[in-house]
Amino acid sequence: MEEKKFRFKEGSFLELLNYKDLLYQLVARDIKLKYRRSFLGYVWSILNPLLIMIIMSIVFTLLFNKKTEYFPVYLMCGRTVFEFIKTATTKSMDAITGNASLLKKTYVSKFMFPMSKITASMVDFVFSLGAMVVLMAALSLIDGVFLFSWKNIGIVIVIIEAYIFSMGLGFFLAALDVFFRDIKYIYNAILTMWLYMSAIFYNIGLFYDRAAKQKKLGETQTAYILAKFIDYCNPAYIYIKQFRAFVWSPVISDVPFWQVMAPKDFILGFGYAFLMFFIGVAVFRKTQDKFILYI
Repeated sequence: MEEKKFRFKEGSFLELLNYKDLLYQLVARDIKLKYRRSFLGYVWSILNPLLIMIIMSIVFTLLFNKKTEYFPVYLMCGRTVFEFIKTATTKSMDAITGNASLLKKTYVSKFMFPMSKITASMVDFVFSLGAMVVLMAALSLIDGVFLFSWKNIGIVIVIIEAYIFSMGLGFFLAALDVFFRDIKYIYNAILTMWLYMSAIFYNIGLFYDRAAKQKKLGETQTAYILAKFIDYCNPAYIYIKQFRAFVWSPVISDVPFWQVMAPKDFILGFGYAFLMFFIGVAVFRKTQDKFILYI
């Protein structure tokens, strides 16, 4: 007599484990499709962020006279993390509507489709870290100083936090996209605002400097409020700050006070990640039975 295999409850998040083989195939497909027609293939994951970093470094260093030590590394850290969150959540948004034909033909866990997009983006994120390695190796040769540190291993923590956060936000957006197709345009506007609020090509020390001037003049310290808002209420910046703590901070001579890590940064990082995850899963699970009526 054949032994009955254990299966997770239908409609639950863990149900996607019943289709783990299909999930693996979807992730592999997304990765292969991205590079299938690319002449450089996976090398583009390294070359693309390097080229963008070079352009942005020239613009913000020469034109705006940036004095941040090892600014290319600072910039690369911020852009790499934000690009992962942006790509993962944007791709997962149409994961359900984009697989409407399959969902109409057979039953599979609906969680699987956003999950595959987010996981494929995470794999691509890991590939793109090669650009960071190339950049730091080049700067090590130029400056004659070994810039790598054992602290770099800490980026694994950031990857886990950002992955869980993106998963939750991805599920939430995927569910909304089924019922409100114009959500992608709204989200694009939010991403633009989010980008400028994440201190990628500037540092929040500028706000503290401005706040000190406002205090001296007796003005309301709006710059201080904005700096604290970014530091405490922006999950993307929290992950960027942690990433810089493991990559950028070890290579500079003096870590500024606004970059010094504290337990609250990790508490906030995991707190936002799991809060967003539970919200995303709850919304997706509650609405998934209605998807078939709208796709």
